[in-house]
Amino acid sequence: MMAILPWVIIAALLWAGLFIRPQPVGSTIEPAPLENRDQFYGLARLPNGDLLASGSYGKILLIAANGAVSRLPTPSRNTLQDIAAWDASHLVAVGNDGVILRSGDGGQSWQQVEDVPRSAVANKLNRVRVAADGVAIATGEMGALLISRDFAQSWQRLREEEDVAWNDVAILDGGRLVLVGEFGRVMLGNLNGQDWQEVDAGIATSLMALNFRDAQNGMAVGLEGTVLQTRDGGQSWQAVDVGLHDHLFDVAWLAPQQRWFVTGALGRWASGEGSAWHRGILDERDLSWHVRALPVAGSLWLAGADIGQWDGTRWSRLQP
Repeated sequence: MMAILPWVIIAALLWAGLFIRPQPVGSTIEPAPLENRDQFYGLARLPNGDLLASGSYGKILLIAANGAVSRLPTPSRNTLQDIAAWDASHLVAVGNDGVILRSGDGGQSWQQVEDVPRSAVANKLNRVRVAADGVAIATGEMGALLISRDFAQSWQRLREEEDVAWNDVAILDGGRLVLVGEFGRVMLGNLNGQDWQEVDAGIATSLMALNFRDAQNGMAVGLEGTVLQTRDGGQSWQAVDVGLHDHLFDVAWLAPQQRWFVTGALGRWASGEGSAWHRGILDERDLSWHVRALPVAGSLWLAGADIGQWDGTRWSRLQP
């Protein structure tokens, strides 16, 4: 009996190894919607007051009006550079490697658009702007100027590929377009892809963003503290000294205060109109960069190396 006992033990162990499978204990840990490593590049506001933020790892956050943060499921891990909403249902996001995502149910589900025009060189899409009747314009590398007329379901080129990155576009009354991009380039055109007109803005510094408060009055910002103003719909531009020399990445019009707001590197910001501007730093302890500024209910949401709210005196960072 003692002689066969070791063989019985070995047989039992072999049987257990072959036929008994360990069962997991506990539940899978879900990562937090917002993590310290996240960076955000796009902001959009829904009609009910909720916010959308798009960024790294294909992440889209829903920030409810009550402050609750959740992550919306997306089919891509590519960084999403911008996001926009036509209404409560129809949404679009664009990003690296030419990715375009669309949603028809308020972001509860997203589909990656197929057959997007591509370059053989580079395809990052920097910005997307939307207008009435399902129109969207996406701008990006290698002269990417893509248009959709069906709520982002299909896309075509408005201009041929060229060696310039278009960083932003404004869609004005009557379908007029104003483009800004690398090397201080400014281009005027329309939604029909005709009547293109290059405008000499008098600079060679890359322009990163622009915004219009009406059909005539607009502002563009760029690297090295560049700020340009137009009062004729983009036909001519004048430099504005706002007292900053760091890179600027976005500009917003604050309608209640009737002034502009610009933001960029190192937490720098400036606000004003005409020749009257004041400037500051969001938080001396946190010199983060921000590439998007979205006015919401009398304050501003800013997105970049972090995301948060600025009320003009206090920076409130959204915490993970």
